[in-house]
Amino acid sequence: MKKLWNEFKTFAFKGNVLDMAIGVIIGGAFGAIVTSLINDVLMPLIGLIVHADFSKWFVVLGEGEFASVQEATEAGVAVLNYGSFIAAIIYFLLVAICIFLVVKGIATARKKMEEMKKKEEPAPEPAKTPRLCPYCFGEIHDEATRCPHCTSELPKEE
Repeated sequence: MKKLWNEFKTFAFKGNVLDMAIGVIIGGAFGAIVTSLINDVLMPLIGLIVHADFSKWFVVLGEGEFASVQEATEAGVAVLNYGSFIAAIIYFLLVAICIFLVVKGIATARKKMEEMKKKEEPAPEPAKTPRLCPYCFGEIHDEATRCPHCTSELPKEE
């Protein structure tokens, strides 16, 4: 039982789980903002453009005529509320567009931040050709006057 508890603690308090919980909370708050944007700003504009109030689009599936879905429902008559369905589709599309734009903006910002972090690496210096002894062809230091391999006296280079 103690081992199970320790495994649970490791899982529950890992950074990923806490990050996910914070994301869910912020997502809920963001959802409220998006809902308000759509219901309070965009849907009225769409209604103005289309010259229609989606809440008034319905079909009564029984006897009688009713001015609103509420009246029909209160009278106990079945109603096919297709205006509400169309509004839900428009709502979904607008939420999807909002989320897409936010994710796209975050991705662009993240890409720019990564580009800023990258430091330009200096071009590597070309490899210097080693100085070779003209007698034994062993590699020697640039300032040497004698070859350390064959002890020959080296000619002075200009």
